[in-house]
Amino acid sequence: MIYSSLINPYFAMRRRAIVGAPQFSRPIVFAKLPRAPRNGSPVPHLTSLYHNADAGKYGDRSYPGNCGGNLIKDLLLFFRPRLVLDPMTGSGTCRDVCRELGVPCRTGDIHQGFDASSSDAMRSLAGADAVDFVWAHPPYWRQKLYAADERDLSRTQTLDAFLDRYAAFIQAAAGVLAQGGRLAILMGDYSDREAGFVPLVYHTKRLAFEAGLRQCCTDIIRFSHGASSGRKVYRSAFIPGLHDVCMIFERSSL
Repeated sequence: MIYSSLINPYFAMRRRAIVGAPQFSRPIVFAKLPRAPRNGSPVPHLTSLYHNADAGKYGDRSYPGNCGGNLIKDLLLFFRPRLVLDPMTGSGTCRDVCRELGVPCRTGDIHQGFDASSSDAMRSLAGADAVDFVWAHPPYWRQKLYAADERDLSRTQTLDAFLDRYAAFIQAAAGVLAQGGRLAILMGDYSDREAGFVPLVYHTKRLAFEAGLRQCCTDIIRFSHGASSGRKVYRSAFIPGLHDVCMIFERSSL
């Protein structure tokens, strides 16, 4: 299924193929990654550079913004949570990973009317149990449009409005974490036709720190295998972004 109606309308001009542009195939280039030091990690291949071209059989790859489940799986194997919340579940990628691993997972999504920016909704999803891991893959502002619901982060008309609702979500997520619980957010920077380059990774960290969280490990740079943009030709010149960033924050136990 092609979600052409969901492609960011503010970015549409850059998607137009160049008429008469020469067609060529680029040679496949393999990058040699640095050797990771040996340590006691239960997931030795999980490093700050995350490469996995196999999305796994999790969720629905035709769903806009689906990120594949292997990164989620590796994070859960590393942190070993007892209860996972996914308040922006989309096609259910995190839920499918948790089912495979036998980890309890509670999910909500804007398509079912769940507002992840609401503290009350997040507390209701968490219930009375201590939550030690929240996974979130929010919209990269209006890069792709998701639900018609006006509460959807991708529907905010200005960057300030997006950041206000994004901050409310991070506050709500932090509020349901147990002491020592973790919030993992996968986010990418975004070039907007009107606002220009928007450093959403920076804003994510700023808002998490303001919510009283601390970053508990390195950024994980996830290579964007399978991104639809890699199969397009653009009219303008720019430096393509080929990654997004997973940040893991912790509610301090002090």
